[in-house]
Amino acid sequence: MTHQTIELKTEERTRCEVWTRVMGYHRPVSAFNAGKRAEHAERCYFTEAPNGSAIRDERRAAA
Repeated sequence: MTHQTIELKTEERTRCEVWTRVMGYHRPVSAFNAGKRAEHAERCYFTEAPNGSAIRDERRAAA
């Protein structure tokens, strides 16, 4: 089986609208002012490890 690469032209693309929760309600990021867009770009995302996991225990031991 051969792998085909699909390439889209700019006019064939569909814009993806990103929404985020702000102050208890959801808003599209495209409606943000410049300052709020900069804050959104600087956000850090994390994944919480389940209770009792080895990763969490290692982090506690290292602290």
